[in-house]
Amino acid sequence: MQNSVPDILDSLGDWPVERVSAAVIDGGSVRTVGDSGRPHALASVTKLLSAWGVLMAVEEGIFELDSEVGPRGATVRQLLSHAGGVGFASREPERDPGTRRIYSSAGFDVLADVIAEESGMGFPEYLREGIFGPLGMDRTVLKGSAGHGAESTVGDLVVFAREILDPTLLHPDTVEEAMEVQFPDLDGIVPGYGMQKPCPWGLGFEIRGGKDPHWTGAGMPADTVGHFGQSGTYLWAHRRTGRAMVVLTDRDFGDWAKPLWTDTNDAVWSGLAES
Repeated sequence: MQNSVPDILDSLGDWPVERVSAAVIDGGSVRTVGDSGRPHALASVTKLLSAWGVLMAVEEGIFELDSEVGPRGATVRQLLSHAGGVGFASREPERDPGTRRIYSSAGFDVLADVIAEESGMGFPEYLREGIFGPLGMDRTVLKGSAGHGAESTVGDLVVFAREILDPTLLHPDTVEEAMEVQFPDLDGIVPGYGMQKPCPWGLGFEIRGGKDPHWTGAGMPADTVGHFGQSGTYLWAHRRTGRAMVVLTDRDFGDWAKPLWTDTNDAVWSGLAES
C-alpha cells in the first residue's frame, strides 16, 4: 500500500463492501473519499457521541463522575469506562463495579435514563440540543440505544472529530480526563479482538494502549483514542498531533475488516508522518 494519504483513501474502494466513505484529518486539512453526506448506522461509535453528552451533563451538574447511579452503586465514571459490572445488553450486574472491564451498551443506557429524568428531556433530544445542533451535525441522530443506536455521516463525524481534537463544548480539563485511562489495572475483552491484559479505556473512549491485536494500526501511539462499531465503522483521534480518521461502511464488522483496518490505519499514520 502506498504511503500517500490520498492513494490510501482511494484504495478503500477495493474493500469488500458496497459503500465506503472516509476522511482523514491532519491539523487544518481534511481529505475525504466516498459520499460524505450518506447516513450510516454507527453501532458502537455511538458511544463517543453519548460520552460527550454524559460529560456535558457532568459539567451542567446533573451528576458527578463519581455519583452512584447504576446497579450495585456503579458510578458514572465506571459506567462510561466499562467498569460498571453490567453486561452488553442487560442492566443486571455480572460483577461488582470496578473489578473487570466488561464491554457494555447497557451502562450507557443507564446514564441516558438518568440524564433524561434529571434534565426533563429524552437523551436523543439532549444530544441534539447540546451537541449536534451547536456543532452543525444536522444529519446525526440517536434513534435507539445510547450505546449503539446513532446514525451519522462522514461529514458530521469530521466535525465531531475536530471537536475531540479541539473542544468547544466541553472544558479542556474535562476532555483531558476523558482521554486518561480509568482503572488502569483492569483486564477485559475487546469485542472481536479477545482478552486484553490490561484493557485501557477512558471515559467512553477506547484507548489503544498496548493492545494486540487491535483495530488501530500496530504502529500507532498508545494514546490514540476512539471506537469501532459492529456496523463496519470506526473513528480514531490523536489529540497531540491533531490527527483523526473516520470510516463508515455498509458491511458488518467481521474477519474481512481486521487486516484491512489495521493495515490501513498503519499506512495512514505513516503517510501523515511523512507528509
